[in-house]
Amino acid sequence: MKKYIAETIGTFAMIFCGCGAMTINEITGGAISHAGVAATWGLIVMAMIYAFGEISGAHFNPAVTIGFAFAKKFSWKEVPKYISSQIIGAIAAAFLLWFLFPESRFLGETTPAQGFPAYKAAILEFLLTFFLMLTIINVSTGSKEIGTMAAIAVGGVILLEAMFAGPMTKASMNPARSIAPALFTGNFQYLWLYITAPILGAMTAVSSCKLVKDANCC
Repeated sequence: MKKYIAETIGTFAMIFCGCGAMTINEITGGAISHAGVAATWGLIVMAMIYAFGEISGAHFNPAVTIGFAFAKKFSWKEVPKYISSQIIGAIAAAFLLWFLFPESRFLGETTPAQGFPAYKAAILEFLLTFFLMLTIINVSTGSKEIGTMAAIAVGGVILLEAMFAGPMTKASMNPARSIAPALFTGNFQYLWLYITAPILGAMTAVSSCKLVKDANCC
């Protein structure tokens, strides 16, 4: 039970701080800035890996959980429990942001930039999650993101990807992170791509590791 609670709290903290930075940046007219939002995402992920890596593995992302299971480093029986915990944490965080900042129209929701086609956004989200999972699978211990290397590497790649891709897709890389704000904004139009593209990206990253590492790596 402790690992499920850890996933719930970790995902809650990640969404509250990351989407919170986006929400506050929105209602203050850019006080935090794009770079500040990207840094917030990277730093909160880094902190939560330090906090919960040894307890639950610090997945905080259904795509990562599925990726580990696909790599045979994590039991498929645990996947629904982990994903449920992550979604509960994400929804709780989005609800609190909705309560605190009712003037926000977006609550950090994930939608493609105006004029950026959905299929291009799906490709970009696929690649972002591919790079994220590729990093995670190479710095994790089994299915757990533990220690300095994992925290800095994973937090760093999230900061990097949020920095350059955030303006185009909001750089979700995480179905739970996209589902939660949509429940409060009612904008479900692009949710399909923010669910499917990260999962496919994570699974492809796992498959690709066999090309560069030992046959039994994944």
